[in-house]
Amino acid sequence: MLNYGLKEIIDAGNILLSEENVGLSGVAYGTIAEGTRSLMIEIQTLIGNAVYSSPQRTATGFDSKRFQIILAVIEKRLGLHLSQKDAFINIAGGIKVKDTASDLSVLASVISSYYDKPIVENTCFIGELGLSGQIRPVSFIDKRVSEAVRLGFKNIYISSSQKSEINKNYPGVRAVSDVKDFAAKLFRSN
Repeated sequence: MLNYGLKEIIDAGNILLSEENVGLSGVAYGTIAEGTRSLMIEIQTLIGNAVYSSPQRTATGFDSKRFQIILAVIEKRLGLHLSQKDAFINIAGGIKVKDTASDLSVLASVISSYYDKPIVENTCFIGELGLSGQIRPVSFIDKRVSEAVRLGFKNIYISSSQKSEINKNYPGVRAVSDVKDFAAKLFRSN
């Protein structure tokens, strides 16, 4: 919607992505399903030392309870001391994400911000995070991967249990089984 009325969006796939955050820590990309259509999203996370005695947890565009669960899994399964850190998450573009397939991108964003290290450019994350730290399968994986490839993502992380569901052989698809496996591969491009 513009000041003169509605404007057609030719390519809705990349409408929520910006190139100004490339190379910054705490920024990760993922997909959500809107009906049967896949949309790319940009997740921004900031992890910092707690200013007050009890750390702040703020989520904009993302379920705050789900965010707290993801932080708890990271702390328990990876040993990162997040209980003494402030944690803020924002979904760029003002949308509200309910799709659990974005969990892996939130995980990547939190780890990136914690270490203050940017994620390799053109990397996308698709997967649900289980309480035991496993990376769980998600619906429409082939459509999500196809959309990410179409938009130029070269490294695409998915659940290892879904590698066989990808119809085409995309060389950039990386299968991960759990958070430890994922954390070990996160900052590598190959």
